[in-house]
Amino acid sequence: MTRIDEALETKMANAIRALAMDAVEAAKSGHPGAPMGMADVATVLFHRFMRVDPGNHRWPDRDRFVLSAGHGSMLVYAIHHLLGYDDMGMDQIRAFRQMGSRTAGHPEYGHAQGIEMTTGPLGQGIATAVGMALAERMTHARWPDLTDHWTYVIAGDGCLMEGISHEAIDLAGHLRLGRLIVLWDDNGITIDGGTDLSASTDQGARFAAAGWHVQAVNGHDREAVAAAIGAARGDGRPSMIACRTVIGFGAPNKQGGHDVHGAPLGAEEIAAARKALDWPHDPFALPEDVAAAWAAIATRGAQARASWAARLDASPDRAAFLAAQDAPDARALRKAIAGHCQRLAQDRPKVATRKASEMALEVINATLPLTVGGSADLTGSNLTRSKGMATIRPGDYGGRYVHYGIREHAMAAVMNGIALHGGFVPYGGTFLAFADYSRPAIRLGALMGVPVVHVMTHDSIGLGEDGPTHQPVEHLASLRAIPNLQVFRPADAVETAEAWEIALTSPGPSVLALSRQNLPAVRVEDEDANRSRRGAYVLRATPLPRDVTLIATGSEVEIALAAADLLRADRINAAVVSAPCFELFARQDRAYRQGVLCDAPRIGVEAAIRQGWDLFLRPDDGFVGMTGFGASAPAPALYRHFGITPEAVAALARNLVKGEDPWR
Repeated sequence: MTRIDEALETKMANAIRALAMDAVEAAKSGHPGAPMGMADVATVLFHRFMRVDPGNHRWPDRDRFVLSAGHGSMLVYAIHHLLGYDDMGMDQIRAFRQMGSRTAGHPEYGHAQGIEMTTGPLGQGIATAVGMALAERMTHARWPDLTDHWTYVIAGDGCLMEGISHEAIDLAGHLRLGRLIVLWDDNGITIDGGTDLSASTDQGARFAAAGWHVQAVNGHDREAVAAAIGAARGDGRPSMIACRTVIGFGAPNKQGGHDVHGAPLGAEEIAAARKALDWPHDPFALPEDVAAAWAAIATRGAQARASWAARLDASPDRAAFLAAQDAPDARALRKAIAGHCQRLAQDRPKVATRKASEMALEVINATLPLTVGGSADLTGSNLTRSKGMATIRPGDYGGRYVHYGIREHAMAAVMNGIALHGGFVPYGGTFLAFADYSRPAIRLGALMGVPVVHVMTHDSIGLGEDGPTHQPVEHLASLRAIPNLQVFRPADAVETAEAWEIALTSPGPSVLALSRQNLPAVRVEDEDANRSRRGAYVLRATPLPRDVTLIATGSEVEIALAAADLLRADRINAAVVSAPCFELFARQDRAYRQGVLCDAPRIGVEAAIRQGWDLFLRPDDGFVGMTGFGASAPAPALYRHFGITPEAVAALARNLVKGEDPWR
């Protein structure tokens, strides 16, 4: 190993501390404690091990660094400034947490170069990093000569307390993700005070029990930290290094206490810290030798990237590797889905949309070789595994199917990590009622804009006898409330295939809400266009001016069609609109939306609550759906019991046409 100039490395770490305390002080807001406490660990990691190139921050074989303890964002901002990322000049450090700056309160993916993911909600970083480490192993299994990188995480006590960490740690240990190294900021402090107020877990024993390689070091002894990272890299298991640190290290009167966690140090304490750290420099000023030492890390990374690029250019797998880094082949997928839908229009299968999804996946997975499926122990219910998909197992990462176990929260975060890593298109399944377990990671995926498909089956009271604990009624509304998330509830096999095509070619995440019960074919015409792309469309028009518009999703489209038949007998012209994706309909221009909805009275039909239907319904329009929880009974009995029937829709339509109050 190259001889380390200890004095210079000390100054490199103190540069992080100084920038952190100066930026937080200027903002009068922020968290100086973690950056100051972990500065030694981070300096060793970047100075001696990390391979990143600020000049090409997205090169596929770079090491990944995830600051799971995202409140300590000035740690990564300071490092990126010191490394020379061209979007992280000193102006950004001075503008920490200010409007328009790249130095947001918590690191945001896509907001600044080199930020591998958005962190802040504790536990999400470590769980998402498991997905990155899994994707690295999967990439290595396919292209071993082009894949040689690590995933490093700095996590705090809060990350390890959050429940998602237990799921993620267990999965990583089971899969033996040996390229994952977690550096735990073991400072014994949370916001309320010492960790002994709320926790007494032996974290080392917990990680060891999950199959991890575990070490403990003094986080301010840089040689010990370096030795531990070296040992971790030499072990075939994922590694956790407990780095005992002093929060706010260097602030002589505040270090070690919870007050330094999330508040500026103040001018007097910063002056004392500068003296204690032997840092006689003005705020935001850096000595030349320190700047040069950090710049040398970037130079080393650029050389590593150039060497990798040469291997890529000489590789016979170059084209295949680069193709895997791109978005899915939309033209090939369109052709495959169009042919599939043509067959469906001819065969008119009466199947559950979860089964229709399985049928679509047979086509999709044969067309797109880099889709990676999975389920939270519900493969036989979600139907997410197509023929020939090999299972990913410990030490064998060449497959395309992940058994996530009963870990919905971790599954959603791990899929985010796979997508963020690049090279694969992940999807995974669970029941829609369990979307609440996945929701924090789904929300974060929507914030980052990562292409993940969440398959949520058993989407209504139509699942039947399992009862109200498993029957989602509010979940569609809660998911539709998340910005940048597409929620699909297809009505039949054709709409299901169309939803898959849209989801796989969209830049952000999607949810497919799919039925357990069989549904009839409602799209029976052979059409080239993907009609679901408009979000909602007229499924059945009326030859005369409309008297009423019936708008339905999923399993209730057949109810709306049957109601329209009943109304026709009364000479009431009822158009039927299928609305598989509210978000896509909201993006259409006003003329299209008006052409679909028209001015006649409207009725929404969905076996869920009305909340979120304002896109389609005006205050005086009607709604047939749920107003409370479900019950345990066969699906047909439940629909009758809760009044979600063609007769109920037709009766409400007659009243609306007569001008009667739908709320009466």
